[in-house]
Amino acid sequence: MLALFASAIGANAQNLDKGAAVFAAQKCSLCHALDGKGNAKGALDEVGSKLKAEEIRQWIVTPAEMAAKVKAERKPAMKAFPNLPKEDLDALVGFLQSKKKK
Repeated sequence: MLALFASAIGANAQNLDKGAAVFAAQKCSLCHALDGKGNAKGALDEVGSKLKAEEIRQWIVTPAEMAAKVKAERKPAMKAFPNLPKEDLDALVGFLQSKKKK
């Protein structure tokens, strides 16, 4: 049982690393900040405490719909990323979901 727990932790850490790599590769820090790095106007430090995973996914894939839903008026509007491979999208959502209040 301990081995299963250890492998789950390892897999989760790999997913978080992959999510961080997707965040960097997609240049998310041009508009968003994490841990004090990037554009402070779009800080995402505690996004996992504020949004559910599905809401984060919707912001990434259909940001115009989400902005209308929550009446967000940030300029420029967030770019949509509808063509991210599912594995990359899942990793990015998991990475952002892990950003919670400490």
